[in-house]
Amino acid sequence: MRDKLIRFMQGRYGNDQLNRFLSVACMILLILSMIVKSGIMYYVAIALLVLQMFRTFSRNIPKRYAENQKYLAMSSKVRYAWAKKKNELKQLKTHHIYRCPGCKQKIRVPRGRGRIEIRCPKCRQTFIKKS
Repeated sequence: MRDKLIRFMQGRYGNDQLNRFLSVACMILLILSMIVKSGIMYYVAIALLVLQMFRTFSRNIPKRYAENQKYLAMSSKVRYAWAKKKNELKQLKTHHIYRCPGCKQKIRVPRGRGRIEIRCPKCRQTFIKKS
């Protein structure tokens, strides 16, 4: 059975980031349509599912690749902001992040050093904070 599936998918586009987004959006809309009892949300979710399946089984690989590249270009700012925020939250376990009162530059200081004098690397202003 596995070999038959592999032969069937040979020459077809398969899955990519846009398809994953369509799948998640479809699931969210299906759950919301059950909660809100909205027929429109249900039909939009089904349309997204059909689009996702069409893209997965398509043999026009260059066109599907171009669609995925457009999606990645449109979503790059959101993905970058999400990764940046995730990294900041991860650093909060080991560091404090302060803003310089003069130039508003973010400054990362290790935790557990007591009250320290911090010098802004951008404007050279000093201020005292607890680390």
